[in-house]
Amino acid sequence: MTGTPSAPPPDAPAPVAVAGAGSIGVAFAIVFARAGHTVRVWDPFPASLERARGDLADRLERLAAHGLAGDPAATGARVVFTDDLAEAVAGAALVQECAPERADVKRDLILRAARSAPQRAVFASSSSAIRPGLLAEGLPGTVRERVLVGHPGNPPYLIPVIEVVPSPATAGWAAERARALYAGAGLRPVTVRHEPEGFVFNRLQGAVLREAYCLLRDGVATADEIDEVVRSGLGRRWSLIGPFETADLNSRGGLAAHARTMGPAYARMGAERGQDDPWTEDLVSDAVAERRALLPLERWEERVRWRDERLMRLTPLWEEGRDGAS
Repeated sequence: MTGTPSAPPPDAPAPVAVAGAGSIGVAFAIVFARAGHTVRVWDPFPASLERARGDLADRLERLAAHGLAGDPAATGARVVFTDDLAEAVAGAALVQECAPERADVKRDLILRAARSAPQRAVFASSSSAIRPGLLAEGLPGTVRERVLVGHPGNPPYLIPVIEVVPSPATAGWAAERARALYAGAGLRPVTVRHEPEGFVFNRLQGAVLREAYCLLRDGVATADEIDEVVRSGLGRRWSLIGPFETADLNSRGGLAAHARTMGPAYARMGAERGQDDPWTEDLVSDAVAERRALLPLERWEERVRWRDERLMRLTPLWEEGRDGAS
């Protein structure tokens, strides 16, 4: 143990354990400590713990300079580093596993942590692509029902989305508890209702990256030019709204009009890459129904103005950062 926090008040948030003191582990420690949790960060290697301590102090100082960490000393004081796994997970409501991206390593760590963690502690893996069902394979039922993936954006103290991915064996209460803990710490949980490899975040990111490689291979544009299309185009809009809302606001008449106009072109582009995923009438209808529930067409103009206003406000920041974009 490398430090002992003062006893939290009775109504303080539940303790959280972070298993793995790498970059993501430190980032999660910031997220939970900033929200008032006592956080115990475990790692078996003293050098990793020492590096993590320095990383924590540096990141908190930089966040505080932008008003994003409150009192960095108080936040940092809630984080304890230890090489004793049992001590780290004792009393923890959530064990955030941040081990290397290998199912066997993660599974073994979860099993070891479960021997000392409370009976209702949730074991959330930070895995970017490994299905929770694979992580829970072979674990005792009382452990398996508490295993899920909690995949963050990187770094989670700046990118608040987190994917909560239960397996078929995950108990409903465990997924709900993870969602509540993440939301209480300022993250924005999204439940992934199946467990596809890569989940939602990396499947979307992967689709864009695959096409970027194809465009580079085909000589359509350079790597930096492709990045510029995202930096100065897609990325600016997507910092405010996602692909469905982008399409919805790009066409008068909304998503239905966009699908009628652009659907055939997108189908041809997909066919060029050997993809056969048509926007069927039923699929478009489902997407339109969800969008209209969120934004009735009579409010379409108002939302377009909202988008444009936000883009105007952000433009000076984007232009200020152009020198470091390449």
